[in-house]
Order: sequence, then structure tokens, then C-alpha cells
Amino acid sequence: MKNRFFIFFLLSVVFSVAQTSTGAGGEILSALEQKQQLQSNSLVKHIPFKNIGPTVMSGRVVDIAVNPENPIEFYVGYASGGLWYTNNNGTSFEPLLDGSDTQNVGDIAVDWNSGTIWVGTGENNASRSSYAGIGILKSTDKGKTWKNMGLTDSHHIGRILINPKNANEVVVGVTGHLYTTNSERGIYKTTDGGVTWNKTLFINDATGIIDVAQDPGNFNTLYAAAWQKDRKAWDFIGNGAGSGIYKSTDAGSSWTKISTAESGFPTGDGVGRIGLAVFDENTVYAVHDSQFRREKEATATKKSDALTKDDFKSMSVEALLALEDKKLNTYLKTNGFQEKYRAANVKQMVRSGAVKPVDLAKYLENANALLFDTPVIGAEVYRSDDAGITWKKMNSDYIDDLFYSYGYYFAQINVDPSDKEKIYLAGVPLIASEDGGNTYTVISKENVHADHHSLWINPRRPGHLINGNDGGVNITYDNGAHWIKNNSPSVGQFYDINVDNEKPYNVYGGLQDNGVWKGAHTAVENSRWHQTGNYPWESIMGGDGMQVQIDNRNANIVYTGFQFGNYFRLDLEHNKRTYIQPKHELGEAPYRFNWQTPILLSPHNQDILYLGGNKLHRSLDQGDTWEAISDDLTLGAKKGNVAYGTLTTISESSFKFGVIYTGSDDGLIQITQNGGGSWNTISASLPQGLWVSRVVASQHQKGRVYATLNGYRSDDFTAYVYRSDDYGKNWKPIAANIPASPVNVIVEDPSNEDLLFVGTDNGVYVSFNQGDSWELFSSGLPNVAVHDLEIQARDKHLLVGTHGRSIYKADIAYLQQLTPLKLKEDLTLFALENIKYSSRWGESFSSWRKPITPGMDISFYTNKSGSYTMKVKTVKGIEVSSITLQADKGINIASYDVAFSPKGKLAYLKKNKRKLTEAKNGKTYLPIGTYRVEISGNGSKEIQEFEIKK
Repeated sequence: MKNRFFIFFLLSVVFSVAQTSTGAGGEILSALEQKQQLQSNSLVKHIPFKNIGPTVMSGRVVDIAVNPENPIEFYVGYASGGLWYTNNNGTSFEPLLDGSDTQNVGDIAVDWNSGTIWVGTGENNASRSSYAGIGILKSTDKGKTWKNMGLTDSHHIGRILINPKNANEVVVGVTGHLYTTNSERGIYKTTDGGVTWNKTLFINDATGIIDVAQDPGNFNTLYAAAWQKDRKAWDFIGNGAGSGIYKSTDAGSSWTKISTAESGFPTGDGVGRIGLAVFDENTVYAVHDSQFRREKEATATKKSDALTKDDFKSMSVEALLALEDKKLNTYLKTNGFQEKYRAANVKQMVRSGAVKPVDLAKYLENANALLFDTPVIGAEVYRSDDAGITWKKMNSDYIDDLFYSYGYYFAQINVDPSDKEKIYLAGVPLIASEDGGNTYTVISKENVHADHHSLWINPRRPGHLINGNDGGVNITYDNGAHWIKNNSPSVGQFYDINVDNEKPYNVYGGLQDNGVWKGAHTAVENSRWHQTGNYPWESIMGGDGMQVQIDNRNANIVYTGFQFGNYFRLDLEHNKRTYIQPKHELGEAPYRFNWQTPILLSPHNQDILYLGGNKLHRSLDQGDTWEAISDDLTLGAKKGNVAYGTLTTISESSFKFGVIYTGSDDGLIQITQNGGGSWNTISASLPQGLWVSRVVASQHQKGRVYATLNGYRSDDFTAYVYRSDDYGKNWKPIAANIPASPVNVIVEDPSNEDLLFVGTDNGVYVSFNQGDSWELFSSGLPNVAVHDLEIQARDKHLLVGTHGRSIYKADIAYLQQLTPLKLKEDLTLFALENIKYSSRWGESFSSWRKPITPGMDISFYTNKSGSYTMKVKTVKGIEVSSITLQADKGINIASYDVAFSPKGKLAYLKKNKRKLTEAKNGKTYLPIGTYRVEISGNGSKEIQEFEIKK
């Protein structure tokens, strides 16, 4: 009998792909070039950002590459936190992508013989915050430098395989755009190390390749998993007829579809995401997120006589009125109905016709709840023992509580290289099977985060696993009986941050799948907490952490919560939490709450809290009771499985109570000037249908308001930023020279009305002229998505909440002083801080510690670049130190060690009989007194004084 592969359809599309792309890929590259130019010319390029953590909760891992000859050496790719390297078994990590154009990683592959690293940028998961990449990067010097090798319009890359016998032969599975269709998806292959690419498999413009796996003994034999999906802001379909399994017997040069109706593997519209694992030349495993519906049980019986919502869907009025009050009350209380809805008054409402029995089911149903009310088959495992010709389903029962309703986020399977029957499935838990996939046990433990995306199995030591999940990296040596946590990288994925006014002030933030955390901005990130037991940051809420508001009268009262509007009032002092989500009325359509539901404490009264669903809700008593102060402020519900038609941002004017702005996910900006008595849409002249990421009422002008729109969810990378000076009647675009990148946030400086900050999916920008032009603000900040910005007014700090690299802080005191008039001046020397003298300067507490040394930063602004001289003198004019430096146009920072120069010391001693003592480190430090710093150059001179105090 002829080989059955010959009767299958052979799909082989081959053409050369240039290293750069037109369309969206070209737009991204052009934006990156523009950003690099802005960096070199930025007025603020010397103002540093400092990362303040936290680290312990980590962020989402997408892939791990381990040296099989030396497993303590491995690389970790984080979804939006870059690539990190360890050579000490995860005790510490070094970031390798900080100098690259992106931190968004989909997959990594390493040729351990040469040290060549490949990074497929753009996360391979299809999450709400799976950011697009810039193609495929390559490093031939172990991550010191990177080169973009093309595929720039791919956006998201699923898998990279390197031929172990020929490092120049690489096969890449491209998933393609997340929200739109595109042609740069499928399988790409290079045989010249990425100089040119051939597209060897293309299904359609909505179907990409999510996984590729090889026969461990033969690179010619490859398997690929195709995945058709359609994500929209309001709906996600993670399955389609384009999904399936393909095989190549020529190292990826041509492909044959092997998941046919005759093969035994599912086909059709219900086929979802697939993960692959190959044991040997014959044995192949596939985990499948089946979106086919489950068969109804023939003799389904209820486990108890308790009422469920399904009972009310077909219940008659007579049947409801005949229910026992106790039984009906149990249903109402158990399902969180408001206190006013109890058996007696509910029956009266039904009796009068105000509501129908079905409303007691609809009360519990919304787009959020329906996500978990989908009776699909879910996870299932198939195995082929004849190299993909036929497939057998290995699990006899449903594999429940693994994927839940979002298998699109997982679908990773691994087989132990030493045992054909031992497999691992990654989902919410990490589970293992020793019988080929029929029965399972959970092996993730109490210190292992949920949501698993990568697993490495040591081929030489069974039970040694390295796991990557939404909470970082874990290592086990006994097959999951015990785990080590390896979370030193600062890779937190923040959605929102805020600050209080304590001394030192605290920073709060909500993270993707890692709850809400609080920590002092002065907290030091090191390993001391292992000794003390006190990590400097504290978890105050679980789930996906969301927005945070802090009562400015009492910082122990915090409002925060998790996804879809589940908010609480926390009393941190008494460890108390009160659930405060507004409830709709019985018979009314359920409120719609965005994934990141906006909340706001009124600047006029800290007992007044606003919360946005599809309506704006106001509480006058800290969230205990609510009233809707608007009708629907969106374009309305849209059919789909994701909550949509929701508010995303709220701002109240500090000038007048009740002047409130709202923005929605479907592009509407609304205003009320009478506390919700009436509303007007003010976004008609703006681009339509975009996500309103921020609307901000000015602190300086009554009618001024800022707005940012975001096209991320339609793969639109345009920067949309606007200002209105007449309450939104007219808008002026102020994105100016911001390179193309979706905008997430804008903040106005509290002391300088001309000073604005913007956060995009690729960095931070500052404007000194209300948005007429922008400077890149990025020293020390990698190219990472910025979700939120906050200014701590008292300390003059800008806090940056990144979605991938935790939180950064910068001192913006000098920026606040740069008014438009100041920017025109040739030279400005900023005021200097006094310092305290110490007789221990230059000494060390022991021979093995560094000496204590003082220092001060001398900052100045120049309108021209060039050579400048900095002199330090006593008040009597004795020059104690002098340097010449090359200054850039903009703010410059010169570091001074507070010591005499040799020439300055001699000059001082000639004029003073005072004895100077040389420190043990060989320097002579300035004594207590007042000194002057003089900066001169380009025909200008500026002087400031500072004092060394007792």
C-alpha cells in the first residue's frame, strides 16, 4: 500500500522575504528610527530613571531555553519584560534586551555551540496585553548586541527551531497580527542565518503557526500547529477550520496537513489552539483546546434540590410563586442579590409583572460571567504512534480545571525524553500524567504561580524541571514535590499605579495576574528579606490587580480590586475589606464592567467615589451605597464574549465639583457639568471607534482637558493625543513628533502647566510646551510598554508603571523649572542641595567594605551644546576644584566628589591656616562651610551656592 501522505494535499508556498517589510512592519521600523533620533537630541536624555521594583511577584514567562550540557545556564523570555540570562541556576539574572528596540518576547532559541540567540518578538499568547513585536532578533555574541533579521510585520512569533547540525538553518512559526488579518504569518525558513527567508507554509491571513516541534533525532521531521483565531475588543474566537497539524519531512521546506478527518484528529470550526511534543520518530503528542460543545448527559441529575439560575430560565410565574420562601432566599443570598431582593418582595415584583422569573437568571449573566459558562470540551490529549498518520484520544474523561474557558492562553505539552508515557500539560495548574495522558496529578505547589506557559525537562535527570508561568520561574528536582522560586528580575506587568502622601511615600500598583502591591518608594531591592522575612513590598489584593485610589486623609483606606469591576474598600490598619461593586436592579440589564474598571476618589470630598461600568456610578459614603448618575455613556453592548461598551477612564475637575469627564472603550468622551444631571458627547470631531485610554481634566485651567486614544486593539499604532481649552468643544491634536505607538496615559504636571508626560506602548515622552513638541524621556528605561504615570507632587517624582519591567522613578524637579521662557535662556544652573559633613568620608568600616564617599550632582540647562567649565570656589573666591566638560543642549548633570583638586588644595592652604586632613582613600574633602559653583561657557555664566553643614 502506498504511503498515505501521498494522497494528502501538499502545501508548499516558497518565496524570498526581504529583511524589511512594507505596511505595518515598515511603519514600526520607521517609528523606531524616529525614536532613536529623538533619543540623541533629547533635552532630558541625562535625567535618569531608577527601577524601584518590585520583583518577587515577577511577570509572565513565555519561554525558557536551557543548556542541556549545563542546566544551571539558561535564558528566560518574558512576555513584555525582555530576555534574561542566568549562569547560576536562577540565583541571579542579567537582562539582555535592554539595548534593543523592544521587550516583547514570543519565543527564544539558542545554538549552545556558538552562543547564537534568536528571539521571536511579540508574545505568542493571545492575551489582552500581548504586545506586538518588531520581527526576529539575532545575537551572535550572547546577547551583547542584536540585529533585526526581518519578518517585521509578523507582530507575534510562536516558535523558533534551530537545526542542531546546521545553525544557519532555522524554522520559525509566525502567528501573525493579533487583532487583524495579515499575510506575514505561517512558516518561514532560512538556510543562511536569517539573511533571506522563505515562506514555506501559508494557510490563510487569519491562521498562523503557534507551535513547531521536531523529531529529537532527525531535524528533517517537523510538525507544526496552525491556529485560526479572531480577537476583537468585544469578542474572541480562538478556533476555526484553519487550525490543524502539518508535517514536514524535509526540514520545513514543504508541508502536508495530517490532521484530516481520516486521521482521528478533530477537524472543523471547533479546532482551537494546539501544542505539540515529539518523543521519537513515531510518537507525537498534541494537546488541543477543543471548542466543540460537550455532549449533554443522557440522565443528568442535580446533586441537590438547590435552585440554580437555569431553573428560572423556563420557570412559569405560577411555579415561582409556589416556591418555598426559604428555598428562594437561599438562592438569592448565595448568588449575591442585593438585600432588598428577598423572597417576599421578589414574589411581589413577579406578581405585579415588574419582573419575570427569567430575570432571576439574567441578573447573574453578563459578558464576564459567560466567559466561564461555555460547555466546550476544553483540553484533550491526542497521541500518534505512527508519525502522525493516525491519532488516538488519550484521555477518557474530560480534563477539567486546566484551561477553564481560556485555553487560547495555554496549550503547552511536554513529554519526558526518557519515558514515552510521562507527559506534562501546562494550564492554570501544571499537571502530569504517567499513563500517556489518561489520568493526571497536579504538581504545581503553594509557591508556584498559576498559569503555566513553558516547561523544560532535563533529559539526563528525570524529575528536574524548570517552569515558566505568570509569576516567573520555578525549579524542581523531584518532579514537583518541592519547588524553588527564582524571581529576582524586575519584570512586573503593571496595569495601574498610584502614590500616597506618607513619608516616605508609598507606591501602589495593580498587576497582570499578580494582584495589587504596596511599597515605599525608598525600598531597596536586594536579598536581605530572605534573612529578615520582610519583603519591602506587600501584597494587598489578589487576582488581576486593577486601579488604586488612596484616601488622602488616611492612607490606610485604599480602594482597589480585580478584573471586571470587582472592587473593595480596604482598611489596611485593621486588615478589613468591604466589597463595593455597584449592583444593577432586578429586571435591569446587568452592568458592563471593563477588564480594568476605572475608579476615582473625588478631589473635593474623599468620601465620594466614582466607578465606571457602562454607566457612571457615584457613592457618597465610600462605596457602601451607589447611585447611577448617567444613562449608558457608551455606544451600547456589542455581541461577543468580552465585556465591551464600558467606561475606561474618569476625571473630575479640581476647580468645580460635578464637572466630570468619562471615556469609553468604543471611543466616546462625555462631559457633565452638573454632577450627572445632563451629559454631552464631546468626541464627535475625534477619530472614531478607538479606545479612550485617558481623559484628564487640567489642574491649571478650568476648561482645559486632555485625551488620549488607543488603537492597539485594531493593530493601529498611531499616537493619538489631544487637548481642548473649552471643555471639549474643540480639540487640538498634540501628538506632534511622538513616534507611532499606541498611547496609554497622559499626565499634567501639578506645578508647571506647560509640562506634560505621555506613556506609550514603547516608552515615555515629555513636552515643555503643552504638546507642541515632545522629548523622549528614557535614560535608564528600556523600550517597554508604559501603562500608567503618576506624579508625587511633594517629592517632585515621576513614577512610571510599566507592563513588563515593574516601576521606575525619576526626579522631575529640574523639568518643572523649565518654563518656555527658561528654555530660551542660554544657561541655567539649578539650585544646589546642602550636604552634611562626616569625618568618616573616605574611610571604611572594615577592610572588605568600600569607603564611605560623599557626592553631589550639579545640574544645569544649556541652550547650546559645547565646552563648559565648572569651578567650585569658597565664598572668598578660592578655587578648590575645576573641570571642563562637554555639555549637550538640554539638562546636563555633573557629578562632584566634594573633594579638593591637588591644585585647589594648595590654593586653599595658601589662603587659610586651617589644617586639612587627607582621608584614608587618598582624597582631601572640603571642610564645613559655604561654597559656590560657577558654570561658564558659550558666553554665559551662572553661579549657585551650597553649604556643607555639621
